[in-house]
Amino acid sequence: MAEVTPSGAGGPIRLTGPTVDGGMEIRGGIGGITFQLEELVGGAEKLDVLAEELAVVDADVQRVRSNLGPLQIGQGQAWTEATSALVRSSAGLQAVRAELQAICSGVRASKRDYEAAEAVTSLLANMGIPSFRDFEHVRLDDPLGLDLRGMDLAMRNVVKAKHHILGIAEALFPDVEPRHIAVDRKETVDIIFDGSPASLLERARIIDERGPGYIEVIETVSGGQKAYVVVIPGTQTGAGIGEANPFDVAGIGEAVGHQSVEVNVAVRAALQEAGAERGDPVVAVGYSQGGIHAMNLAADKMFRSEYDMKYVLTAGSPVGGIDPGGISTLHFEHRQDWVPGADGAANPDTRDRVTVMLLDQVTTPDGEPAGLGPGHRLASYQEAARVAAASDDPTLVDSTAVLAGVLGAGGTATVTRFALTRTPARKADAPGPGIQPTPRPRNPPRRSEMDRGW
Repeated sequence: MAEVTPSGAGGPIRLTGPTVDGGMEIRGGIGGITFQLEELVGGAEKLDVLAEELAVVDADVQRVRSNLGPLQIGQGQAWTEATSALVRSSAGLQAVRAELQAICSGVRASKRDYEAAEAVTSLLANMGIPSFRDFEHVRLDDPLGLDLRGMDLAMRNVVKAKHHILGIAEALFPDVEPRHIAVDRKETVDIIFDGSPASLLERARIIDERGPGYIEVIETVSGGQKAYVVVIPGTQTGAGIGEANPFDVAGIGEAVGHQSVEVNVAVRAALQEAGAERGDPVVAVGYSQGGIHAMNLAADKMFRSEYDMKYVLTAGSPVGGIDPGGISTLHFEHRQDWVPGADGAANPDTRDRVTVMLLDQVTTPDGEPAGLGPGHRLASYQEAARVAAASDDPTLVDSTAVLAGVLGAGGTATVTRFALTRTPARKADAPGPGIQPTPRPRNPPRRSEMDRGW
């Protein structure tokens, strides 16, 4: 950025990059470069107005000086002193005005330079050409290890062809096409819930353990205002692809290639069944694949026409290419987690989107399966969420304050769980209507989670 310094300010105006708080790199939000530039440009506009006001004052000074002319005779010393003072005043006003205009020009030039640099970087990225930032967090202990930056770089060109790839896959394997999802209410329980980011990710763990295909809707009340949290699990494997569970591997295709079209409808139905009314505030939470669905909810105009989406929390999710339309979002990623880079797009640095990248080296605990790698473990993201909530970093404080403003300070909440079932694929030799959801055994009501110590 061009270094411009107002007189007596003590130094040039500078932009700051992502902050590092402990083992977290924090990007976007009120500390992000985009927001800083927006604030500076807003300040420059105010300085422009001030400069114009100084021009008016200078014109008044010139008019007063002109009016002193008839008093010159017989008022020599006084006239000279007054004229000299007016000349100095005019010169000072002009100097300050010129300085303000120079600052405004520098700020706008800096914004243009930043946007140009971003455009070039984006162009190079789309061509598959890496930047220095792509190698910023290369693991020295394992240079060939698959991590977020490496996956992001590798997928940039592949993602451009995603619709063609998905189209071919769906033509060859019709079972992976999005299909209607039946929503079956299972149980309602009371819990103790504090509404923090860590508690939200704990709900993602709990609903995943409940069984394949489950989501939950949490009803909270703060200050007499109800709010609802939709919790969506990550990818659930173990059965066939494209069968009953909408969160199997085929669910990734629906999330990435079809904007979660059927999942969105199912979530709306679950909210209605849980008692949510039109205009009620909603928070969406998702881990891995679930984070893509959560962001797609925020981007769904039909969903937002019915509910007031306030906040989205994701962990280990590739969501850089989804535009939530100004809704506050908080994304947790890990430099060793390749999954968030699977869409080939970094999360934008904007006022409403905060990305927390975890930098600490992690390994898979002894006795646990490797899964998708140690960086993708939900437990690591839960711990990061606890650290983030306790941080005094202004960006994190601002983001978590938005969440607290929706859910309140916590207390007793009501959880309703739903089993989502993808309806069977229509057979080629029996293309009739009236498809019924795959039967699921009904589970008996469960005791309150408060009684179980969750």
